[in-house]
Amino acid sequence: MKKPFFALFFLLFTLVSSAQKTNYSVLTLTDSLKANADAVVRLDQMDIVIASQREMTVKTQRIVTVFNEEGLSDIDAYQSYDKSTSVKNIEAIVYDAFGNEIKKIKRKDFKDQSAVSGSTLFSDNRVIFLEYTPVSYPFTVVYNSEIESSNTAFLPQWYFLGGYAVSIEKCVLNVTYPNNLGFKKKEFQFAGYNIKKTVDTDTQLSYVANNIFSQKPESLSPSGRDLFPRVMMGLENFHLEGVDGTAKTWEAFGKWYSDKILTGTTDLSEETKVKIKALVGDEKDPIKKAKIIYDYVQKKSRYVNIAVGIGGWKPMLATDVDRLGYGDCKALSNYTKALLQAVDIPSYNTILYGDTYKSNIQSDFVSMQGNHMILAIPNGDNYTFLECTSQDDPFGYQGTFTDDRDVLVVKPEGGVIVRTKIYEDKGNKQIDKGIYTIDENGNFSGSISIISEGSQYNSKQRLESSQPTEKEKYYKKYWDHINNLKLGKINFTNDKESIRFTEDIQISAINYAPISANKMIFAVDAFNQNTENVRRIRNRKNPFEIQRGYLDTDEIEINLPAGFTIEFLPSNYELKGKFGEYKTEIIKKESNKLLYKRSMLVNKGKYSNKEYDEYRLFMEQVSRNDNAKIILTKN
Repeated sequence: MKKPFFALFFLLFTLVSSAQKTNYSVLTLTDSLKANADAVVRLDQMDIVIASQREMTVKTQRIVTVFNEEGLSDIDAYQSYDKSTSVKNIEAIVYDAFGNEIKKIKRKDFKDQSAVSGSTLFSDNRVIFLEYTPVSYPFTVVYNSEIESSNTAFLPQWYFLGGYAVSIEKCVLNVTYPNNLGFKKKEFQFAGYNIKKTVDTDTQLSYVANNIFSQKPESLSPSGRDLFPRVMMGLENFHLEGVDGTAKTWEAFGKWYSDKILTGTTDLSEETKVKIKALVGDEKDPIKKAKIIYDYVQKKSRYVNIAVGIGGWKPMLATDVDRLGYGDCKALSNYTKALLQAVDIPSYNTILYGDTYKSNIQSDFVSMQGNHMILAIPNGDNYTFLECTSQDDPFGYQGTFTDDRDVLVVKPEGGVIVRTKIYEDKGNKQIDKGIYTIDENGNFSGSISIISEGSQYNSKQRLESSQPTEKEKYYKKYWDHINNLKLGKINFTNDKESIRFTEDIQISAINYAPISANKMIFAVDAFNQNTENVRRIRNRKNPFEIQRGYLDTDEIEINLPAGFTIEFLPSNYELKGKFGEYKTEIIKKESNKLLYKRSMLVNKGKYSNKEYDEYRLFMEQVSRNDNAKIILTKN
């Protein structure tokens, strides 16, 4: 009787072992999951156990099949930690295409480094991550981690679909929590995805998502944050930086943050206070005093990059920043606040999502949010916002990293949601005034003055500190429609008071206007052609967004070569629609002199996928007219 029993046992063991091996085989994936995918997430399971206000455990298992180098970023095998968060376990196993194990990676084999290089001050903030170079593709990684944290202010977001070209076979979220902490959640972008809420009680929450297929990137799509499904979670009663907190209302949260976290961080030495008061002198105007101090901070300090979520929310002491001369966004904002305080100017720490893509603090979901801090100075009924990490930004200039979004201003009496500065479309200006000459051989020489304001100032001011090779690369790309381009003198004027950047540039090009059969042909618009290629996308799925509108105006004087007459001149052109307005005009000043005028206004806005072709047509018409040619005939 023993032999048949052991034979049966061996057979079952073999079948189970075989099933385990083939579980990670690429052959088990459906064609629909593999289509257009650089990677497939076989399983992403996050189990969050909130044991109390001061105790949270997060277990993660992520199984990812990677098809090519582009898919390596979808492995997501990393974990941040600090003095409040410990990594209890982290490991990975790598399987080949057929599900055979080829490598075990233990904690000691993971990279473990400071979250910020070159800084000993922040040595408690570290990141541990997998750095694996595959022998061949495809392969599968099974990644497991477990962390424990006393900080319950930041609950992980369920954000399992991080981008394009990745499919999801199965994704699971399980959250367990006491019923007295005020657990809350907010769901985003679930429509059209196979996501089910399996449990939702006063102590448990669970979701499962299945068979979410890879998407192709579509130009001008909103950020993944506003496009892909996610769940925000938070506690009304939480723990942060050794202090219990509350987030039932923004007012209560702001008062707690001000009283319990920020108190005591703005003290300065008497020596520094005396120095700052002497620097300000007899100036009485609060904004002018703030400008003097902002300039002092920019010259004295440098920025060290630590994300809010990694570096904690308690700023380093102002005395430490004063002594060391560097800090992260919280530290530098808080230091500037301390200096302003020394000359009796009130200012408030302001929390937001910093990114060129505008993202709001969710005003209807009171919780720890944001990844960046700036400073707000009351200015009448409004605020002047200071980006304290920049050594170059003009006073009060927001740029594209913090403009036009809901932020949390933390006042001593409580928090309040406000909107940062909105740069209107017509205020985002580029004004071109120039002149160029075409000689009898078709060679081009000219000069132009380009003035940039609003959000367009943001992209131009960096040119001032760029190296000569970088400048040349920039302008050759900007004028890539001009063959044989040669740059002459380049001068910049950065008017930080008016927040206006001026480029004065001389350029030339041999054979700009080719001659054939006694005819010379060239594009009238030499300086500001719109060469944007708006791709045709059949059956577009996503809406599209123009984050910032702008207004370009050009006035160019054109000197035509002697010995030629005009055979063909492009007609004046005008185009109006929901996306903007475009107009060109050519005025004959003399027999060999023209004045070319162009204006282009693009409206910011959010548009449906069905309007994309209309936008593409609008931009194509602009590009076609910008490339309109003049024909001259030799006498």
